[in-house]
Amino acid sequence: MIELKDVVYCRLGTRDLEGAVWFAQNILGLEVSENRKGAVHFKSDSRDHTLCYFEGDPEDQVTAFELGSSADLHAAAATLETLQQKVYYGTREECEARHVREFIRFSDPTGNSIEFVVRPAISGQRYHGTRDAGITGFSHVGLCSSDLERDEKFWTRVCNARVSDRIGDAPLMRLGSIHHTIALFPYHKAGIQHINHQVESTDDIQRSTNFIRDRQINITFGPGRHPTSSAQFLYFSGPDGMTFEYSTGVCEIHDEPLWRDRQFAFEPVGFCQWGAKPNIAAFED
Repeated sequence: MIELKDVVYCRLGTRDLEGAVWFAQNILGLEVSENRKGAVHFKSDSRDHTLCYFEGDPEDQVTAFELGSSADLHAAAATLETLQQKVYYGTREECEARHVREFIRFSDPTGNSIEFVVRPAISGQRYHGTRDAGITGFSHVGLCSSDLERDEKFWTRVCNARVSDRIGDAPLMRLGSIHHTIALFPYHKAGIQHINHQVESTDDIQRSTNFIRDRQINITFGPGRHPTSSAQFLYFSGPDGMTFEYSTGVCEIHDEPLWRDRQFAFEPVGFCQWGAKPNIAAFED
């Protein structure tokens, strides 16, 4: 089994790098950690970076997960190759650009571009956002799935993810104690469905609701509370149609032997117990 430790970063292609950088700083509230030719890295916690926008096709999207060692990485590559997955080994220059010791890239069964990395850099400096969004860190990612049952088996049988809850057939899966690190949602093509940042409090959710609405950014869901993870949330649109989420108060699962995944309806009440209705394609029947 491939033992994933955590989600590390997302890489997003864009044809308007200047506009994406402006949004990440001024709306999302991230801090620029490095500005390279054709790419800008952003931090949201003590890690070197958790998001990178680069000049390229907006459909070129990558999600990265950390493995424990080089031996684990090469064992993961061998496992993937036995499943007929084409595995690409990152060059030294590509590793340096990502601030990792090693990485491999492959596509999951839906076609989402995934990187497994070893020794991602920690900056040693606290995150200082460009606005007071209250962000405490990058927490989870939603991935599109063309076959939920098949993809759940990949993440839980080939990798070590465990299902915390399901909304319809969409699994919310954890790697550690946090309720979910990976969520799969039905969609007709591959891609990152949403990117989540945790914020400190309910006040931050409401403050950002007003801040984003006043700047005429499209709010696609919330504010509300998820009945699955108990988190209060706000979803909104970013560059190239990407959905970003702020949330706070997500539950943790510490008693692994006793936890049993629960079933929620794939309808608004299964996504929000406050009555908010999503305007997000992957959350709608």
